[in-house]
Amino acid sequence: MKKIMFVILIIASLLMISCDNSAENIEGNGTEGKVLMISPEEAKESLDENSEIILLDVRTPSEYESGHIEGAVLLPLDNITEEASEVIPDNEKIYYVYCRSGNRSATAAQLLVDMGYKNIYDLGGIIDWPYDTVTE
Repeated sequence: MKKIMFVILIIASLLMISCDNSAENIEGNGTEGKVLMISPEEAKESLDENSEIILLDVRTPSEYESGHIEGAVLLPLDNITEEASEVIPDNEKIYYVYCRSGNRSATAAQLLVDMGYKNIYDLGGIIDWPYDTVTE
């Protein structure tokens, strides 16, 4: 009897471990209130398939102008609490947040979650983005 209970406990533990919050299923994955990491490769694939995803560049205006991911919306980290509701009014949409190296994007992503945004993904830094960027 003890052996059966032990086996059931092991199986239940393995099932719980295998149920993670990866970014494979971007829409409706029950991640509200959490910041998830997403790799550049996953982000590029999702962006190519879903035009509703919004890229947020949280760097300074001069950094943005020097090169950003095409289609990105500028919302500097220093302005997030004051301007988010105007720049990104829909807190239900999917947002991929990036900066230069990943530090500001992590801070910005958490701020957005704390402000009630539900689908926030931290893309990290543009220095890790292996795809084309654009300048203005």
